[in-house]
Amino acid sequence: MDLVVRVDDREGWAVVHVHGDVDMTTAPRLREQVVQIVTAGQPNVILDLQAVDFVDSTGLGVVIALLKRTRSHGGDLRVVSTRSALRKILELTALDRALPLADTVDAAIAVGLPTRG
Repeated sequence: MDLVVRVDDREGWAVVHVHGDVDMTTAPRLREQVVQIVTAGQPNVILDLQAVDFVDSTGLGVVIALLKRTRSHGGDLRVVSTRSALRKILELTALDRALPLADTVDAAIAVGLPTRG
């Protein structure tokens, strides 16, 4: 399945809506798009993965790399998904402890912006 990415700006966050599978063929494209957002000066990113059915190890690695990239630029990465398979992967890898996970974009935004320091 092809990957479709759409970006919105909401309340100090770049909301990246992802549709399709995030796997070894599509994950690098997602990484490139988010890295462009961060290097352009927007380090606060919400990955909306509600329309993602499948994430492989490459996709998971990209999420980890994006978390590091946003935080190294003084921002944060948050993930939106109610998909039980994705939530289970994040729990099994303990990423749910480092990566804020929300059910909706509004809930992810409600946590507030990270403080820059």
